[in-house]
Amino acid sequence: MDRPSLDTAADFIRRHTRLVPVPLAPEIRLHLADEVTALWRLWESADGDPPMPYWAFAWAGGQALARYLLDHPGGVLGRTVIDLGAGSGLVGIAAALAGAARVFAAEIDPFGRVALGLNAGANNVALNLAEIDLAVHPFSDPLPVEVVVVGDLFYERPLAELVLPWLQRCRAAGSLVLVGDPGRAYLPVDLLEPIAEYDVTQTSALEDAPVKRALVWSLR
Repeated sequence: MDRPSLDTAADFIRRHTRLVPVPLAPEIRLHLADEVTALWRLWESADGDPPMPYWAFAWAGGQALARYLLDHPGGVLGRTVIDLGAGSGLVGIAAALAGAARVFAAEIDPFGRVALGLNAGANNVALNLAEIDLAVHPFSDPLPVEVVVVGDLFYERPLAELVLPWLQRCRAAGSLVLVGDPGRAYLPVDLLEPIAEYDVTQTSALEDAPVKRALVWSLR
Protein backbone atom coordinates (compact mmCIF):
# COMPACT_ATOMS: atom_id res chain seq x y z
CA MET A 1 0.00 0.00 0.00
CA ASP A 2 1.04 3.64 -0.29
CA ARG A 3 2.32 5.03 2.94
CA PRO A 4 -0.31 7.32 4.48
CA SER A 5 0.76 10.94 4.40
CA LEU A 6 0.99 13.04 7.51
CA ASP A 7 -1.85 15.11 6.07
CA THR A 8 -4.11 12.07 6.42
CA ALA A 9 -2.46 10.52 9.48
CA ALA A 10 -5.25 11.42 11.90
CA ASP A 11 -7.87 9.88 9.60
CA PHE A 12 -5.72 6.77 9.14
CA ILE A 13 -5.33 6.36 12.90
CA ARG A 14 -9.04 6.78 13.55
CA ARG A 15 -9.91 4.32 10.78
CA HIS A 16 -7.60 1.55 11.99
CA THR A 17 -8.08 1.92 15.76
CA ARG A 18 -10.84 2.31 18.32
CA LEU A 19 -10.91 4.75 21.22
CA VAL A 20 -11.06 2.35 24.17
CA PRO A 21 -10.11 2.23 27.87
CA VAL A 22 -6.63 0.94 28.70
CA PRO A 23 -6.99 -2.42 30.51
CA LEU A 24 -4.86 -1.58 33.55
CA ALA A 25 -5.71 2.13 33.53
CA PRO A 26 -9.34 2.41 32.39
CA GLU A 27 -9.38 6.08 33.41
CA ILE A 28 -7.44 6.63 30.18
CA ARG A 29 -8.79 6.03 26.68
CA LEU A 30 -6.49 5.52 23.71
CA HIS A 31 -6.81 4.91 19.99
CA LEU A 32 -5.73 1.24 19.97
CA ALA A 33 -5.72 -1.39 17.24
CA ASP A 34 -8.09 -4.32 17.59
CA GLU A 35 -6.39 -6.52 15.02
CA VAL A 36 -2.73 -6.40 15.95
CA THR A 37 -1.47 -8.67 13.20
CA ALA A 38 -3.59 -7.01 10.51
CA LEU A 39 -2.27 -3.53 11.29
CA TRP A 40 1.30 -4.80 11.54
CA ARG A 41 1.08 -6.45 8.10
CA LEU A 42 -0.60 -3.38 6.64
CA TRP A 43 2.25 -1.24 7.90
CA GLU A 44 4.94 -3.66 6.72
CA SER A 45 3.49 -3.50 3.22
CA ALA A 46 3.74 0.29 3.09
CA ASP A 47 6.02 1.96 0.59
CA GLY A 48 9.19 3.38 2.06
CA ASP A 49 10.47 2.47 5.48
CA PRO A 50 7.97 3.79 8.06
CA PRO A 51 8.60 2.95 11.73
CA MET A 52 6.36 0.17 12.99
CA PRO A 53 3.08 1.41 14.56
CA TYR A 54 4.10 1.00 18.20
CA TRP A 55 1.74 3.90 18.96
CA ALA A 56 -1.29 1.67 18.26
CA PHE A 57 -0.79 -0.59 21.29
CA ALA A 58 -0.73 -0.22 25.08
CA TRP A 59 2.42 -2.12 25.98
CA ALA A 60 2.78 -3.86 29.34
CA GLY A 61 5.49 -1.63 30.76
CA GLY A 62 3.65 1.53 29.82
CA GLN A 63 0.44 0.25 31.37
CA ALA A 64 2.23 -0.58 34.62
CA LEU A 65 3.90 2.81 34.79
CA ALA A 66 0.65 4.62 33.99
CA ARG A 67 -1.14 2.70 36.74
CA TYR A 68 1.64 3.55 39.19
CA LEU A 69 1.47 7.28 38.42
CA LEU A 70 -2.31 7.34 38.78
CA ASP A 71 -2.14 5.51 42.12
CA HIS A 72 0.89 7.45 43.43
CA PRO A 73 0.44 10.99 42.10
CA GLY A 74 2.83 12.51 44.63
CA GLY A 75 5.81 11.66 42.42
CA VAL A 76 4.66 13.97 39.62
CA LEU A 77 2.21 16.36 41.31
CA GLY A 78 3.11 19.93 40.39
CA ARG A 79 6.26 18.79 38.60
CA THR A 80 7.56 18.94 35.05
CA VAL A 81 7.69 15.51 33.39
CA ILE A 82 9.05 14.12 30.15
CA ASP A 83 7.80 10.86 28.62
CA LEU A 84 10.68 9.45 26.55
CA GLY A 85 9.65 7.27 23.62
CA ALA A 86 6.07 8.27 24.30
CA GLY A 87 4.37 6.12 21.65
CA SER A 88 0.63 6.41 22.24
CA GLY A 89 1.25 8.99 24.97
CA LEU A 90 -0.15 6.66 27.65
CA VAL A 91 2.41 7.38 30.35
CA GLY A 92 2.50 11.11 29.69
CA ILE A 93 -1.28 11.26 29.83
CA ALA A 94 -1.21 9.42 33.17
CA ALA A 95 1.31 11.95 34.49
CA ALA A 96 -0.91 14.82 33.40
CA LEU A 97 -3.98 13.26 35.00
CA ALA A 98 -1.95 12.71 38.17
CA GLY A 99 -1.35 16.45 38.44
CA ALA A 100 1.95 17.14 36.70
CA ALA A 101 2.42 20.85 36.05
CA ARG A 102 3.66 20.26 32.49
CA VAL A 103 4.29 17.11 30.47
CA PHE A 104 6.61 16.77 27.48
CA ALA A 105 6.31 13.83 25.08
CA ALA A 106 9.37 12.77 23.10
CA GLU A 107 8.46 10.57 20.13
CA ILE A 108 10.45 10.32 16.90
CA ASP A 109 7.74 8.63 14.79
CA PRO A 110 5.67 11.36 13.09
CA PHE A 111 2.60 9.11 13.11
CA GLY A 112 3.18 8.49 16.80
CA ARG A 113 3.20 12.25 17.40
CA VAL A 114 -0.17 12.53 15.66
CA ALA A 115 -1.53 9.58 17.66
CA LEU A 116 -0.40 10.93 21.01
CA GLY A 117 -1.95 14.27 20.15
CA LEU A 118 -5.27 12.58 19.41
CA ASN A 119 -5.02 10.59 22.62
CA ALA A 120 -4.15 13.63 24.71
CA GLY A 121 -7.19 15.42 23.32
CA ALA A 122 -9.42 12.43 24.03
CA ASN A 123 -8.34 12.61 27.69
CA ASN A 124 -8.52 16.41 27.96
CA VAL A 125 -4.86 16.89 28.79
CA ALA A 126 -1.98 18.70 27.10
CA LEU A 127 1.21 16.99 25.97
CA ASN A 128 4.00 19.24 24.72
CA LEU A 129 6.16 17.71 21.99
CA ALA A 130 9.88 17.52 22.76
CA GLU A 131 12.42 17.18 19.96
CA ILE A 132 14.68 14.42 21.25
CA ASP A 133 16.18 11.87 18.86
CA LEU A 134 18.96 9.97 20.61
CA ALA A 135 19.87 8.11 17.43
CA VAL A 136 20.80 11.44 15.83
CA HIS A 137 21.97 13.29 18.96
CA PRO A 138 23.02 10.64 21.51
CA PHE A 139 24.73 13.17 23.75
CA SER A 140 21.92 15.71 23.84
CA ASP A 141 21.59 17.44 27.17
CA PRO A 142 18.73 16.37 29.45
CA LEU A 143 15.78 18.72 29.55
CA PRO A 144 15.38 20.65 32.82
CA VAL A 145 12.58 18.43 34.08
CA GLU A 146 12.00 16.93 37.49
CA VAL A 147 10.70 13.53 36.41
CA VAL A 148 11.56 11.30 33.44
CA VAL A 149 9.22 8.40 32.63
CA VAL A 150 10.05 5.57 30.24
CA GLY A 151 7.81 2.69 29.20
CA ASP A 152 9.11 -0.34 27.27
CA LEU A 153 12.26 1.05 25.66
CA PHE A 154 14.66 -1.79 26.46
CA TYR A 155 13.52 -4.34 23.89
CA GLU A 156 16.58 -4.15 21.65
CA ARG A 157 20.27 -3.58 22.31
CA PRO A 158 20.96 -0.55 20.06
CA LEU A 159 18.05 1.37 21.56
CA ALA A 160 18.96 0.42 25.12
CA GLU A 161 22.53 1.57 24.54
CA LEU A 162 21.22 5.00 23.53
CA VAL A 163 18.54 5.33 26.20
CA LEU A 164 20.43 4.26 29.31
CA PRO A 165 23.29 6.83 29.19
CA TRP A 166 20.78 9.62 28.56
CA LEU A 167 18.67 8.49 31.52
CA GLN A 168 21.79 8.34 33.67
CA ARG A 169 22.60 11.93 32.75
CA CYS A 170 19.06 12.90 33.71
CA ARG A 171 19.46 11.14 37.05
CA ALA A 172 22.82 12.81 37.65
CA ALA A 173 21.16 16.17 36.96
CA GLY A 174 18.66 15.48 39.74
CA SER A 175 15.65 14.09 37.87
CA LEU A 176 13.62 11.19 39.22
CA VAL A 177 13.73 8.47 36.53
CA LEU A 178 10.92 5.91 36.46
CA VAL A 179 10.89 2.93 34.10
CA GLY A 180 7.99 0.60 33.33
CA ASP A 181 9.10 -2.73 31.88
CA PRO A 182 8.06 -6.40 31.90
CA GLY A 183 11.64 -7.64 31.89
CA ARG A 184 12.74 -6.98 28.33
CA ALA A 185 16.04 -8.49 27.26
CA TYR A 186 18.14 -5.37 27.67
CA LEU A 187 16.63 -3.91 30.83
CA PRO A 188 19.58 -2.88 33.10
CA VAL A 189 18.14 -4.43 36.28
CA ASP A 190 21.41 -4.01 38.17
CA LEU A 191 20.98 -0.22 37.95
CA LEU A 192 17.30 -0.17 38.88
CA GLU A 193 15.28 -0.43 42.09
CA PRO A 194 11.87 -2.13 41.76
CA ILE A 195 9.10 -0.12 43.40
CA ALA A 196 5.85 -1.71 42.15
CA GLU A 197 4.61 -4.62 40.05
CA TYR A 198 1.42 -5.42 38.19
CA ASP A 199 -0.17 -8.20 36.17
CA VAL A 200 -1.04 -6.74 32.77
CA THR A 201 -3.51 -8.40 30.41
CA GLN A 202 -2.17 -8.43 26.84
CA THR A 203 -3.14 -9.93 23.54
CA SER A 204 -1.00 -12.95 22.65
CA ALA A 205 -0.19 -11.30 19.33
CA LEU A 206 1.80 -8.67 21.24
CA GLU A 207 3.42 -10.72 23.98
CA ASP A 208 4.42 -14.31 24.72
CA ALA A 209 1.74 -14.70 27.40
CA PRO A 210 -1.82 -13.36 27.90
CA VAL A 211 -0.79 -11.85 31.25
CA LYS A 212 2.59 -10.18 31.71
CA ARG A 213 4.17 -9.30 35.03
CA ALA A 214 5.41 -5.75 34.58
CA LEU A 215 7.43 -3.78 37.10
CA VAL A 216 7.97 -0.12 37.77
CA TRP A 217 11.58 0.69 38.51
CA SER A 218 13.48 3.72 39.78
CA LEU A 219 16.92 4.41 38.34
CA ARG A 220 19.47 4.55 41.11
